[in-house]
Amino acid sequence: MSKGYLILQSGEEFEGEWIGAEKEVGGEVVFNTSMTGYQEMMTDPSYAGQLLTFCYPIIGNYGVNEEDDESQGLSVSAVIASDICDEHSHYQAATSFSERLKLAGVPGLKNVDTRSLVAAIRKHKTVEGKLVTENGKEQISSEWAKRRDMELVDSVSVKSPESFGDGDYHVVLMDFGYKKSILQALLKQHCKVTVVPYYTSLETIKSLHPHGILLSNGPGDPMELKPYFPIIKVLTETYPTLGICLGHQLIALAYGGKTTKMPFGHRGGNHPVKDVLTGKVRMTSQNHGYVVEENSMDSRDFQVLFRNVNDRSLEGMRHVSKPVQSVQFHPEAHPGPSDTAYIFNEFIQQVVTASQEGSPVYVKA
Repeated sequence: MSKGYLILQSGEEFEGEWIGAEKEVGGEVVFNTSMTGYQEMMTDPSYAGQLLTFCYPIIGNYGVNEEDDESQGLSVSAVIASDICDEHSHYQAATSFSERLKLAGVPGLKNVDTRSLVAAIRKHKTVEGKLVTENGKEQISSEWAKRRDMELVDSVSVKSPESFGDGDYHVVLMDFGYKKSILQALLKQHCKVTVVPYYTSLETIKSLHPHGILLSNGPGDPMELKPYFPIIKVLTETYPTLGICLGHQLIALAYGGKTTKMPFGHRGGNHPVKDVLTGKVRMTSQNHGYVVEENSMDSRDFQVLFRNVNDRSLEGMRHVSKPVQSVQFHPEAHPGPSDTAYIFNEFIQQVVTASQEGSPVYVKA
């Protein structure tokens, strides 16, 4: 195998061996602490434009199957790992880890000192990096391209509406880069779901006559989506709404809140979150690099529901008078614990209640 190199913008260099497609690529270097779920991570649209480092030292031991993708293909720009096991052992496996990368045209490096790499990321907070060949290492430019996060969202969103299920309650899922598991969670609640592009007009959404709105996860800086804040606010004032991850941030911004880039984000399946109303702590799956500033939210509009146990960051909130709720974590998990799957039950109950009450605001819009 030929050697490849990860060069960080901060100057550090990490040597490894190429897997998948042997091509040069750049992006933000991030890490995930989960022990399992590499297939779901690689296909999670929130990783678009990023070089994903696996903290767990052995990746690929159960192969890659045809059931657990969270989108139509691999979303990551590249992967970085320590040991890759391509002699997988699982009855559902269709390909090995490296074969899947190659088929998707996604590059990666193995036999990298990932502990040192994660330490470097934590030291420098947010850091860009490039995967390069031996020749590329010598020719690497000091110029680091500026990414347009709007382009990332556009690359992972559907291009036209798609409908699923035939339940009694119709939910419009605004797609900023949604995970398949979110759709499945709604279908399990016996909903009809219409997935629409993130740029869908308010008039078009109203013409679909939804009973509720779900704002999905997705990649990049939420402030790049500023042109859509007015539409998002009107939707929350018109329909029961649930925001997940990026969707949570967009609801906050639509109401005048602020978001901040985190030092190195929350990415993993073991993040403890405290329910401030009950005192219970739930383990959650998370994948985000931005957080809502709690002191930027007007307490007359929203009450805090969840805080992160480790850094006390805002993890969830609920409107004081409208059926609007949002969470920073992933209640659908995949990968990760299902402690907070009840969030979908609460959302559908809000949809049902609003419909039964016949509120002119939430039914006739």
